[in-house]
Amino acid sequence: QVQLVESGGGLVQPGGSLRLSCAASRSIITINRMNWYRQAPGKQRELVAGIISDGSTNYADSVKDRFTISRDNAKNTVNLQMNSLKPEDTAVYYCNAVWRGMSNWGKGTLVTVSS
Repeated sequence: QVQLVESGGGLVQPGGSLRLSCAASRSIITINRMNWYRQAPGKQRELVAGIISDGSTNYADSVKDRFTISRDNAKNTVNLQMNSLKPEDTAVYYCNAVWRGMSNWGKGTLVTVSS
């Protein structure tokens, strides 16, 4: 199992930025893939961004060119830099790690984009 703890959520105005972090309980070098998902009120959870062990990344179309996912192997963290935030980015953001074929989830951090 992998324990994941998200941080960095909060209230931000439209056009602003936030940086989310996900701390893992084991070395992320051993984790095949790490992802950020989000779930807005009344909507299904959706994949926002993912990064695999070789550093390759993928993004949802809605966040391309605004969000950047990165890994810090030394700190066992995965970060999500979110720029040019929009009200529709409001959601609970969850960190996810796929390790030995199993999916592990954090408890989430709330991001609210509002003026």
